[in-house]
Amino acid sequence: MSTYLLPVFAIIIGAFIAFVTKKQRSIGTKLLLSFSGAFLLALTLFDLLPEVYHQIEAKQTGFFIMCGILLQIILEFLSQGVEHGHEHAHKEDKKFPWVLFVSICIHSFLEGFPIHHHNDMVYAVLIHKIPIATLITTFLLQSQYSKIQIFGFLVVFMLMTPLGTFISNNMVLITEYVDYVNAIVIGIFLHIATTILFETGEDHKFNLSKLVVICFGVFIANLI
Repeated sequence: MSTYLLPVFAIIIGAFIAFVTKKQRSIGTKLLLSFSGAFLLALTLFDLLPEVYHQIEAKQTGFFIMCGILLQIILEFLSQGVEHGHEHAHKEDKKFPWVLFVSICIHSFLEGFPIHHHNDMVYAVLIHKIPIATLITTFLLQSQYSKIQIFGFLVVFMLMTPLGTFISNNMVLITEYVDYVNAIVIGIFLHIATTILFETGEDHKFNLSKLVVICFGVFIANLI
């Protein structure tokens, strides 16, 4: 049950942080984002990548990982990087951001596929989604969208990862190809984690506090 509930709690916690910080990006949020990127990258390398390489021929695995990287680049082009804290979207636009909504939901849906009862990827997704939910909620609160639109956006976004987990674990047709989907998700995780690590610092420079939380994220992932 925790495999379905923890990603939901992550969105709730992230949205709560956005409300508490009064729509402002804090240093704590940036450091949490750096920690989440390091934690996600480490668990992907320690847990998910060896599992997929064990199930699929090596060259095929590399191909699908590359597909995942390209897919994430496309999704970030559509979302304009709002989930990373970029502010390029038109916040004054009152029209519902369907392109942003669809791209983020696809990303969130695919995140649910590598979550199984026997692995620890649910913790990587949990830690990853908290700061992302904070940044997305902050962006929505700063926009001109109605409260109903913001609430609907967050609810659907919240349910997409558990939906992906449910489908990957219960649909026979999907479970036959889940390792290939997981390879694609690895590519997504690799791209988004490295993007977070290199873009959360000012002028792409590493400071001491960021370095510490990155090392701490890798250390915790190694203990799990």
